[in-house]
Amino acid sequence: MMSTTTDRPDPTGLAADPGVIMRPAFTGAELAATGLGKYVAWLADHGRRFDTYHDLWAWSVDDLEDFWASLWDFYDVAGSRGNCVLADRAMPGASWFPTARLNYAESVLGGVDDPSRVAIVGRSQTRAPVELTFGELTDQVRRARAAFQSLGVRKGDRVVGYLPNVPEAVVAMLATASLGATWACCPPEFGAKSVIDRLAQLEPTLLIAVSGYTYGTKEVDRTAELQTIRAALPTVRDVVGLTYGIHTVPDAHVWEWLLEEQSTEVPLEFEPVSFDHPLWTLFSSGTTGLPKAVVHSHGGITLEHLKLHGLHLDTRDGDRVLLMTTTGWTVWNCLVSALMVGASIVVTDGNPLHPDLEEPWRTVAETGVTLFGTSPGYLMACRNESMRPGDTFDLSAVRTLGVTGAVLPAEAYDWLYDVLPADVYLNSMSGGTDICSNFVSGNPWVPVYRGELSAPTLGADVAAFDDDGNEVTDQVGELVIRAPMPSMPVAFWNDNDMERYLAAYFDIYPGIWRHGDWVTVSDRQSVVIQGRSDATLNRGGVRIGTAEFYNLIEALPEVEDSLVVHLEDLTGGPGELMLFVQLAEGHEMDADTVKALKTIIRRELSPRHVPDLVAAVPAVPRTLTGKKLETPIKKILAGAPPERVVSPGSVTNYDAIEAYRIAALKTV
Repeated sequence: MMSTTTDRPDPTGLAADPGVIMRPAFTGAELAATGLGKYVAWLADHGRRFDTYHDLWAWSVDDLEDFWASLWDFYDVAGSRGNCVLADRAMPGASWFPTARLNYAESVLGGVDDPSRVAIVGRSQTRAPVELTFGELTDQVRRARAAFQSLGVRKGDRVVGYLPNVPEAVVAMLATASLGATWACCPPEFGAKSVIDRLAQLEPTLLIAVSGYTYGTKEVDRTAELQTIRAALPTVRDVVGLTYGIHTVPDAHVWEWLLEEQSTEVPLEFEPVSFDHPLWTLFSSGTTGLPKAVVHSHGGITLEHLKLHGLHLDTRDGDRVLLMTTTGWTVWNCLVSALMVGASIVVTDGNPLHPDLEEPWRTVAETGVTLFGTSPGYLMACRNESMRPGDTFDLSAVRTLGVTGAVLPAEAYDWLYDVLPADVYLNSMSGGTDICSNFVSGNPWVPVYRGELSAPTLGADVAAFDDDGNEVTDQVGELVIRAPMPSMPVAFWNDNDMERYLAAYFDIYPGIWRHGDWVTVSDRQSVVIQGRSDATLNRGGVRIGTAEFYNLIEALPEVEDSLVVHLEDLTGGPGELMLFVQLAEGHEMDADTVKALKTIIRRELSPRHVPDLVAAVPAVPRTLTGKKLETPIKKILAGAPPERVVSPGSVTNYDAIEAYRIAALKTV
């Protein structure tokens, strides 16, 4: 990272308009009604009094043991806590609650006493709306658990899904967790290669899948992709097919029949597991090799998500939560956890903008959503169309608008507080797959600042570091975490020597977590995210690593070498994705080549990652150790002088860099 701040943009206008409060902090009875207010009152009853959120936060990071133990006790987590909270504070390798026993699924299903209350509302373009009560959800999890056991699934096995965001995905995940098996899932819009690169690492025992879905008015057939995936997962003993609209899975157990066959006398049980027992695996793509399989624990996720929903998102008993996501994004896992605090969830599948841009707001109004989570890109699209959803729809139930996945521009704050009810709390957040939660976020006890993320989350010792490892305030630095958090990954799958884990987070500041974001932390502890400091391709909250591009593109006979960069749009748009290709001898970059490259990327990786620019270059510059110059090229294309970014003697093909600047000015 360059050490000066003059080359870095200020996308929020913070420097010109600091500290503008869009919504004041909750106070008095309003604060007392929130989950955070109730937690603070509970702490006071137990001898700990705090006058401000920042006093509470300071305690939460200075006294990790008491803070995390207090969360367990405040929420009365099912299981046994044990006496030791943090046996080892080292990062990586912190040992949390070493004698505890619990099960995440028990916390999810034990959040409500009334089984007749709605737990899941399902909206889809493939079938009619569905609803599950908490009683029905519990019964389906019981039946799925028994079915999985009948197929030989045991504690420690891996169960994987190729599923859309539907109630059955929630059931399958909870049934898997109840057994002490480990869950992972990819959405069916992922191409076969993207799925195989992720799920094959886990050597799964059971696959649950659909063979197609409806996207808007288009029927999408994934039969061929599913066949390829099945062939690439030799450890899978059984496939369970979910009938979805007109789509069925051949040569597979039928989900509906399998659950119906289970005895009504078999009780629902929860395998007690250790705090660090693997719960699910999420995939956070790096810049080399296969996507990193990030393993999260039962205990870490249970405590972190109780904190996330109960204290920061102010999700309350009886609320209704809609987060726009697919099953392939960490937000889906966070959505399911809203059930832990007694809320119901809305799951959606298909084209979220069909039949028009207003559809998400329409769903929010029709289903009585209190917490609506979406992306800056969607909100900016609504703003650009001069939409006024608060006038068009009854959004009176909405209490919190959660925004994540990219930077939310300052002008979006102005628009939102013009078109939504004035008491809505706009909670702009940043975290990631790595912790399946947030490092910085709003909360009811702090104001909403224009263009800013209001504060570090409880238990997250957030700071900005310069290149020398010094904490900086009111200037751009690397986002770091200086103390362990329970939801930090247990491990990366098959990373036995922790080489990839260490390289991902601890390569710059030993013992300090470096997250890969450029941030500015103000003197009041609000945060501005400036963009990614690594080469991960993050579009609409969906990350794909550059290595996935290279593995696909460079297998083509036309391609000798390649380099891909993503220039983030700091006004909230998708940014510009640029693919530079060194063609093999005898080939040229004509319209047919460009079309072929875009087609294979759309089919095998993700439609969101189809490049905006495909250009031919004479060579791909590399370091002397062979690493492609992804981040330096990105900085140069963003306007930095090459001589300030790259030393000619430290790279190969330095003279080729100018071709990237020229190509970026053209449209192919």
